Amino acid sequence: MSANSVERNGHGRPPRPLVFAVDDEPMLLELVAMVLEPLGCQVQTFRDPTAAVRAFSLAQPRPELIITDFAMHAMNGLDLIRDCRRIEPQQKILMVSGTVDETVYYDSPYQPDRFLAKPYPAAQLAEIVLALLAK
Repeated sequence: MSANSVERNGHGRPPRPLVFAVDDEPMLLELVAMVLEPLGCQVQTFRDPTAAVRAFSLAQPRPELIITDFAMHAMNGLDLIRDCRRIEPQQKILMVSGTVDETVYYDSPYQPDRFLAKPYPAAQLAEIVLALLAK
């Protein structure tokens, strides 16, 4: 986890890692929150990727992880990755998709740290997120 996760809050507990979840399907955002909040994550959800990028640009501290869908109406996941990495080049990002596979970003200069195909088991999402947060 990043340095700001290791710092302690005023109650002597480590702060909860902030995760941005971006998907235009509300049910999938609910699923991400239901899986990650019991693991100790603070999840902020966005149906609009443009709003997510705006919130990311203003966030202090930045989220420790962004989970983004690939296929969204306003922009695709690679565009979101590009915009966020221009702000914070080391940002950890997990891309999920039920419409494309990992080959969609092979030639892109902006790639996610991990990819997860939809539909996915909740346990697999939890495992990948915990591994990314531990890096």
